[in-house]
Amino acid sequence: MTPPADLADKDALIATLVARIEEQALLIAKLTARIAELEARLGAPPKGPNNSSVPPSRGQKASGSGKARSKRKPHRGAHRTLHPHPTRQCEVRADVCQGCGADVSGAAQGAMQTYEHIEIPKIEPDVTRIVLHGGVCPCCAKTFKAEPPPGLEPGSPFGPELRAYVIYLRSVQGIPLARLRALLKDLFGLDLSEGALVNILKAAAPAFAEQADRLKADLKQGAVIASDETGLRVGKKNTWLWVFHHGLTALFLAKPARAKTVVEDFLGDWRPDYWISDRYGGQRGWALKDHQYCLAHLIRDTRYQIEAGDTIVAPAFLGLLKRACAIGRRRDELDDAKLKAHQAKLVRRLSDTLALPPDCDAGRKMIKLITKTRRHLFVFITNRALSATNNGSERALRPCAVYRKITNGFRSEWAASLYADIRSAVETGRRRQVRAINAIRLTLAGRPLTHQV
Repeated sequence: MTPPADLADKDALIATLVARIEEQALLIAKLTARIAELEARLGAPPKGPNNSSVPPSRGQKASGSGKARSKRKPHRGAHRTLHPHPTRQCEVRADVCQGCGADVSGAAQGAMQTYEHIEIPKIEPDVTRIVLHGGVCPCCAKTFKAEPPPGLEPGSPFGPELRAYVIYLRSVQGIPLARLRALLKDLFGLDLSEGALVNILKAAAPAFAEQADRLKADLKQGAVIASDETGLRVGKKNTWLWVFHHGLTALFLAKPARAKTVVEDFLGDWRPDYWISDRYGGQRGWALKDHQYCLAHLIRDTRYQIEAGDTIVAPAFLGLLKRACAIGRRRDELDDAKLKAHQAKLVRRLSDTLALPPDCDAGRKMIKLITKTRRHLFVFITNRALSATNNGSERALRPCAVYRKITNGFRSEWAASLYADIRSAVETGRRRQVRAINAIRLTLAGRPLTHQV
């Protein structure tokens, strides 16, 4: 380096070097803190389905011993339940005694054994070919043509029952289009192209959108909403499938975001009295009266803090949460006064837990967690319409997660929206004791899900 010409240049160079040293010192301090944070993570216990929100499919199961399990105590035998509505019944009377060969046709006889023979008849497509005749009118010399029979008008050749089967096999059983085409050909002798299957699905979209609007209106008649969301792949983008439900109604929405705007668009100007969900911010702040946090999520998070080294606060909080869930399972046996007493006792125990001195960072994290959530932990104790956990939402979303793993998502947004509407009809039908195929039939017929088919 060329030496500076005068003292001023030396001072400027020294100042520049000092500033550079200070900048590097700050960078070193920042990197040192980051290294300490990463080293702390290395020492933290791994997260799994039992101590976090990691889905069960990503959990690592321990290897078994490889030894055969010892035989359990044999249980009483069981038999298949007879069909409640047999197609026909065959009454067979004995003619000859198996013991002596005597004629017993005139003897009094009663039922000795009842069993069934079950068979599926050969399934073939019912194809009606319509030929409309016509000609030239001898009066006006104009051409005329016969009117098509009612229900057999020109247009799509596929009837409602075929449409229902295609929608069921594709959207409920998750059969890809290529395999669905082969299935229809092998089982039913019906040769349809993949484009025809797509057209059947697309043509059903308005009917299922109308059914979803009915379910949305039904859901807004209640006072409680539970919600959750899971990932969804549409095209080359990661999107989200939301579920809003309570009681006998469930509504699914395929949305590109996991934000409060989704809930805001769904609710509009209406607000429920109570809300059940996990602690995700997008689902908080919508209830008029109170919010119930999912205790199952909190139990898993508390187990993680115990594994991280908290031996004081987290064990006490875990026992408190389990006690609250046990009380919730016995609510039908308890009167309102008893439930209020249990709630007051739980709140006192929660205050005692917050007063415990934490002995590590995990304990201090638990104190912060309890402080933030304590208002929304035991709302369900005295409100019988609420549940202690959000497991109902997770059960509703589980078939959707399986479908996602089978199909890897959707190529277009309309297909994702249609799937959400179909899941709304199927899940609501399940809760109302309507089979999935019957829920699809009712929807295609434009009828609400209140009828048994």
